[in-house]
Amino acid sequence: MKNRPRAEYEPMPEPVPEKPHAKKERGAPRERSQELPASEIFAVPEPANASAQPQEGSSGGIFSRRRKKAAIDIPIEDEPLPEEPIPDMPQGILYQGQPDMAAVADCIRRGEEKRAKNRRSAEEDPFIENAAPAEEEPFIENAVSAEEEPFIEETAPAEDLSLEDGSAEIGIESVREPVPFVKPEKLRREDVDAAADEIAQAIEETEQMPEYQYPPVTLLKAGDGITSDGREEVSLNRERLETTLHSFGIGASVTEITRGPTVTRYDLELEAGVKLSKLTNLAGDLALSLGVVSVRIAPIPDKISTVGVEVPNKVVSTVYLRDIIDSPAFQNAASKLSFAIGKDIGGNCIVGNIAKLPHMLIAGTTGSGKSVCMNSLILSLLYKATPDEVRLIMIDPKMVELGIYNGIPHLYIPVVTDPKKAAGSLQWAVVEMMKRYRLFSEIGVRDLKGYNTYKTRLGEPTIPSVVIVIDELADLMMTAAKEVEESICRIAQMGRAAGMHLIIATQRPSADVITGLMKANIPSRIAFAVSSALESRIILDNPGAEKLIGMGDMLYAPLGVGKPLRVQGAFVSDEEREQVIDFIKQGTTPEYDDEILRQIEKAAAGKDAPEEKDEDGHSAALDDNPFSGCDELLPQAVDVILDTKQASVSMLQRRLKLGYSRAARLVDQMEELGIVGPFEGSKPRQLLITREQWQEMSMSGRTPMEQLIEEQKDDFSAEEPHL
Repeated sequence: MKNRPRAEYEPMPEPVPEKPHAKKERGAPRERSQELPASEIFAVPEPANASAQPQEGSSGGIFSRRRKKAAIDIPIEDEPLPEEPIPDMPQGILYQGQPDMAAVADCIRRGEEKRAKNRRSAEEDPFIENAAPAEEEPFIENAVSAEEEPFIEETAPAEDLSLEDGSAEIGIESVREPVPFVKPEKLRREDVDAAADEIAQAIEETEQMPEYQYPPVTLLKAGDGITSDGREEVSLNRERLETTLHSFGIGASVTEITRGPTVTRYDLELEAGVKLSKLTNLAGDLALSLGVVSVRIAPIPDKISTVGVEVPNKVVSTVYLRDIIDSPAFQNAASKLSFAIGKDIGGNCIVGNIAKLPHMLIAGTTGSGKSVCMNSLILSLLYKATPDEVRLIMIDPKMVELGIYNGIPHLYIPVVTDPKKAAGSLQWAVVEMMKRYRLFSEIGVRDLKGYNTYKTRLGEPTIPSVVIVIDELADLMMTAAKEVEESICRIAQMGRAAGMHLIIATQRPSADVITGLMKANIPSRIAFAVSSALESRIILDNPGAEKLIGMGDMLYAPLGVGKPLRVQGAFVSDEEREQVIDFIKQGTTPEYDDEILRQIEKAAAGKDAPEEKDEDGHSAALDDNPFSGCDELLPQAVDVILDTKQASVSMLQRRLKLGYSRAARLVDQMEELGIVGPFEGSKPRQLLITREQWQEMSMSGRTPMEQLIEEQKDDFSAEEPHL
């Protein structure tokens, strides 16, 4: 309430009762009381202290405003009306200039007590800056000092209740000090760039994939360590061998016997004048006398006039992959591209190095152990290298052998099963190889090792080696022979220094599949059992592979070795392979490169391949491809729904700027391919695949349902007992 100036009032005269027959003027106010005279209603009690009556002309004090309010009523017949008592005033205080001093003193005392109480609460709680104001008393709002009002008894002066922070008296709202203006500091460009780099680094660290966990060796099966010495078999074969040679007039004696897991080698020291050709021509007769299918006769390196006769064992010992990985030869290998091969005749663990090969050709008939060898090679890389050190590109036209590796972090792209996209992936490898050579020339290094050393010294990321695994080359040569052969030859010629390596496998080692240009640029070979010496010559340039007995028996001819080395390949079962891959998938997620996928798609779309037509004139390739006849915007539409997690026609209309008919047709095509669920009214369709599954689907050319059926077939075939 605002303070109003006090006004001086004269003592009001006692009201005169109304005359009984007096006429009222029109518009005069009604009488306030007709039952009792005003003198009885507004009776004034005698004050307690007679000396406290105000003098004439004195100030009305705190009651001046109240009296002024009551005096505004219009009198009747020019006579003043009596004042009404204030409802909230203490009883006995009237506007007659005669206040009750005891009541006033009591009000002042209660106000002092409340102020003292607020002061004590502020002292007890130091965190209260401004205490709550005391309740207002309507009759003491404008304080009256003893000097101005002589009728108020003198009281002790109120204590200063200001708080420590200089605020006003409790009960009066404190005024906050104005906040000083602070001039903003100017930012420097260097500080902004440094902060941006820190934020970018923090974002990159949060987006980094978890650290790669090497799979434990316990996931693989270990060998029992028990091998049959076959002493009786060895001694009997020795006697038969020497007897047969003497019967044919060849002077030779057995000097040493070495028993391996698959074959036993008998070292023959030839007498002077005995030709090696004469002994090799007796290979069939020796096999007949020993009671075996075939024997292999070959010179022994580092031994003079000594020839080895390799005879298959009746009891074959299995070489497990864990035995090779646990061996010191593999554990101490410095190269991240080391892989397990098997054991030689002497029982020594053989470990290869892709960096030194640098490309390898694997060939052999069905069931000879070719696929097991490739699986051992891939699993060895998973045990030896991280995704930052080695990356893989797998091409599997058969669609059943390498598909299990989808989802591992070492893959650049999902396993490629479409021959056209396989040719596109090889073309990307050629482009990547030339890009790396340009990087090498800019900093003045010769190979990938020097480049990574330079980047490591600067603290910058390095470039991984790339291993391209092709499971069946014959199918690729049938569909896109020109593009495949050209890309393979370019990578084989220049890929070693750039860290690009080829591992090619085929079961038909004919001249139209393995051309002379490929053989010239792929120096390392692994030959499994083949049907003829001609095929052995195509693979190894020498006969001998036709003498192998299969089941992992191989001839390993790396770069720089004059004669092939006979090795029993490491065996790994499908169950062990699945356990290792599942362990790797649990700890990491695939890191597919979308840019590589786009380049491969572009290369596959632009390739002009001849189409095979059936009797009705329809393209057989289009009939096999589930994407044939689909809208060209289907890949973009799938990307949109995978990004937005909403498969609706309106979403495709807005994002791709399409009409309703085309957008609805795209959604129907995605439903046919098993990408989205059926129509559910006003709700968006349900997504049925993930981005990784879509990438695998685009690479393999198979719908999710076809992939599921194929996996079920594989599981059923694996459960069937082998007869």
